[in-house]
Amino acid sequence: MIEGINIYEVLSLSSILFFIGIYGFFTRENLIMVLMSIELILNAAAINFVIINTYLYPDFLQGAIFSIFIIALAAAETALAIAIIINLYKLVSSVEVKDTEIMKY
Repeated sequence: MIEGINIYEVLSLSSILFFIGIYGFFTRENLIMVLMSIELILNAAAINFVIINTYLYPDFLQGAIFSIFIIALAAAETALAIAIIINLYKLVSSVEVKDTEIMKY
């Protein structure tokens, strides 16, 4: 375990990051801010994988490997979302969530 840092402190930090991400996802009107909120949620999950694996099985690296997969997933999701947001901005000249209704038609 990490000296001087308790597991409860890290899990509290991870929970705070997760709930900030949830709050930002539901309250933000800018698509970029929504994307950043999703990134916070994924980073909180990665922190949980690493700290719980370190606490329960300090000799194994499954938590770190899952975290690398989460980071790769987040990078792919960000690239795809930024491409969609750029195309939406070219079409509508706005990145607000309420302006995405034009994509229905």
